[in-house]
Amino acid sequence: MLARLVSPNRGLAVTLAAWMLVPPAACAADSSVLWKIVSGKCVPHEQTAGDPSPCSAVDLSHGIDKGFAVLKDINGVAQFLLIPTARIGGIEDPAILAPDVTNYWQDAWLARIYVEGRLHTNLPRDGFALAINSVDARSQNQLHIHIDCIRSDVRQALSANLDRIGGVWAPFPVPLAGVTYQAMRINQETLDGVDPFRVLAEDTQRSGDMAMHTLVLVGETFPDATRGFVLLDDHADLATGDRASGESLEDHSCAIARK
Repeated sequence: MLARLVSPNRGLAVTLAAWMLVPPAACAADSSVLWKIVSGKCVPHEQTAGDPSPCSAVDLSHGIDKGFAVLKDINGVAQFLLIPTARIGGIEDPAILAPDVTNYWQDAWLARIYVEGRLHTNLPRDGFALAINSVDARSQNQLHIHIDCIRSDVRQALSANLDRIGGVWAPFPVPLAGVTYQAMRINQETLDGVDPFRVLAEDTQRSGDMAMHTLVLVGETFPDATRGFVLLDDHADLATGDRASGESLEDHSCAIARK
């Protein structure tokens, strides 16, 4: 849970300046850029001055090994990243399945307020997508969950097929951004007690080679008026050009906020 939410715009100029000092080519070459920003700037600033800049928030309420930071991404009008303050490589890292691990997805869902702060508007529950890419579709080797607007076409496809999504993994009826995803329904309004990483890992038919998976979480209100989530999973298939980039289901221009 986010212990302290600072203003979504606090430190934003510093955040962008910090990112802009790192050229895109350097970001691609240095897979530890995110880790250096969080561990070398955001956490020390929070600990010494109570100021998380260049991040928008740093939560160390349960200790640095279980904390996280929220950072504005250089890409997109309102995209934010939730990044652990512990060194965790990515979706393939065994640390994400430790018995007492932080549910980073729950904290990322709460951190969607930063997206709304940048947009200066509130979005409906199904206006957000949270995503983590596979090892082949990422440039950074520090776990980070993308928090941003959902693509309008993806939102429409989900809305039209909500009644066909059940409580177990099954192929989603239509491709999303050209990719066939597996989908399942989470029947609760929050992620309290439900960690998408563990949901994937505990399905023995789908959990092999976690590094090649991408997960996308979308908030939904189902036809029976209950609130929950749709969890989407894709496994990379490099032979077909599918790198398992769930981030591709997000719209970094946030067109849905203008409709």
